[in-house]
Amino acid sequence: MIKFNNLSQQPPYLVFKEKYELAINAGQNNIEAISISSYNKLNNEVDSRYVNIKFIDKEKFIFFSNYNSPKSIAFASHEQIAGLFYWPKINLQIRMKAIIKKTSTEFNNKYFAQRPPDKNALAISSHQSEKITSYDDVMTKWIKAKENMDLSQCPSYWGGFSLTPYYFEFWEGESSRINSRIVFQKNLESWENFIIQP
Repeated sequence: MIKFNNLSQQPPYLVFKEKYELAINAGQNNIEAISISSYNKLNNEVDSRYVNIKFIDKEKFIFFSNYNSPKSIAFASHEQIAGLFYWPKINLQIRMKAIIKKTSTEFNNKYFAQRPPDKNALAISSHQSEKITSYDDVMTKWIKAKENMDLSQCPSYWGGFSLTPYYFEFWEGESSRINSRIVFQKNLESWENFIIQP
């Protein structure tokens, strides 16, 4: 589930909320999962992964991660990303283009202190995406963190990212393949709305 805080009343955000509620009512699982694609300038490579959106705060979509992870390094080298929600229960995909930035240390600390201790132990103990010799190593480090660390203290290498979209496309599939594609594109401070062909 995604928590909405002071959601923007601009048209694409209202459409997003409407579609979100339709998908929830249809029983959509993993509705917070979004595929994020990024470009890493350092190795000239595009990569994608799923993350979970925790909040939409006004115009920002927020998720959390390890700041030393490969995706965080990619975000630092190139701040433009693409995002994709797919909700098969209502045959809808939502494409976004956005600018990504880190959230503040104060925001990270406040959120971390409210999380379950087991999740925080993993955030503290895991060096995300680094090679390990066995899965047992992960469990050992996690248990040690649970026993020995202050699980309310957010580490400096963990925190949030906010996506601020400048492009939305709401794609709705039809059995005829004559799919509906509604676009909102930001131009300065206003949103242009148009339809594109299937």
